[in-house]
Amino acid sequence: MLMAMCSQLGTSHSWTPTQCHLNAPTKTFQKAKTTHSMPPEKKEIFKSLESWVSERVLPLAKPVEECWQPHDFLPNSTLPSDEFIDQVNDLRDRTAGLPDEYLAVLVGNMITEEALPTYQSYLNNMDGGVADETGASNNPWAIWSRSWTAEENRHGDLLKTYLYLTGRVDMQMVEKTIQYLIGAGMDIGTENNPYMGFVYTSFQERATFVSDGCLARLARERGDRVLSCICGTIAADEKRHEIAYERIVEKLLEVDPTETMIAISKILSGHITMPGHLMHDGRDPHLFSHFSAVAQRIGVYTVSDYINNLEFLIRQWRLEKIEGLTSEGKHAQEVVCGHVARIRRLQERADERVQKMRPTFSWISNKKKVLMFEKS
Repeated sequence: MLMAMCSQLGTSHSWTPTQCHLNAPTKTFQKAKTTHSMPPEKKEIFKSLESWVSERVLPLAKPVEECWQPHDFLPNSTLPSDEFIDQVNDLRDRTAGLPDEYLAVLVGNMITEEALPTYQSYLNNMDGGVADETGASNNPWAIWSRSWTAEENRHGDLLKTYLYLTGRVDMQMVEKTIQYLIGAGMDIGTENNPYMGFVYTSFQERATFVSDGCLARLARERGDRVLSCICGTIAADEKRHEIAYERIVEKLLEVDPTETMIAISKILSGHITMPGHLMHDGRDPHLFSHFSAVAQRIGVYTVSDYINNLEFLIRQWRLEKIEGLTSEGKHAQEVVCGHVARIRRLQERADERVQKMRPTFSWISNKKKVLMFEKS
């Protein structure tokens, strides 16, 4: 679903112990936040797009009967015990050659996927009539958010089970990290504003598509073709989701160019806060920064990827050619279209920073790797 990089460009999203508590932090730790920034009259724009969403967005959600399911890629638990055990042992043989750093990044991605309750809450907190007001609304915006959530739910289920079966992951620490992350939530600064929200999700789905594709390539190079297929299949889902959110932003640029351009500039021209930025395992206060640094070092998601994704969206939405903007919209256009050149100057500094970091992860088991059962 979602990947990391902004911490390597100069902003750090470290966790502090107060954030693990269910109670709200004290005023000492609170910062003034802008919320519900969309002008109320803009709600009519999203209302007017409901039939368009039905025609142009909902078809990108696949029917359940056409979707893959996690069990398609896992040892078949319905087989007799000895055959099932053989399949698990084959899986462990395949994954024995995967480097610890690769596993750490795969675990970090999976943990981010498993925080799905936070992301559905995020969509349902957006203004503009795009939220699922009843929990089972027939509003096309709500149908999309539930369909997206249902498809995404398979990703974490599959990766978590696969990693569990490898025997190389400390699942208790992984499960603690998931609980910490869901409990902490996320604060990505999109102001409950659907203009900003759909720009943000466009970027994040593209980032996840890129990172999952890289994980697939690295798994194939290390000889685990099943894991390569898993990551590639998840990447294909993320690509469909990316197209959906990009299509929404493209339509918003058509019907309300100034408001949309301002939203694009706010999201893409700032430090994009990643959804896992409050990731914590109870031990490492800089876990998210360490995770993203290793992802950068092994080539799963790099500063170059981050920059390329910005460039891609600028081209995809033809931002330099958008007309009919107010003076504020034109300023936002200039800012976002000139942002890539500014951020490229930070790339070398980020590369140097991650090369110096050699974190360890509580997620990776130090126990000797053995087959599930020794053959007699």
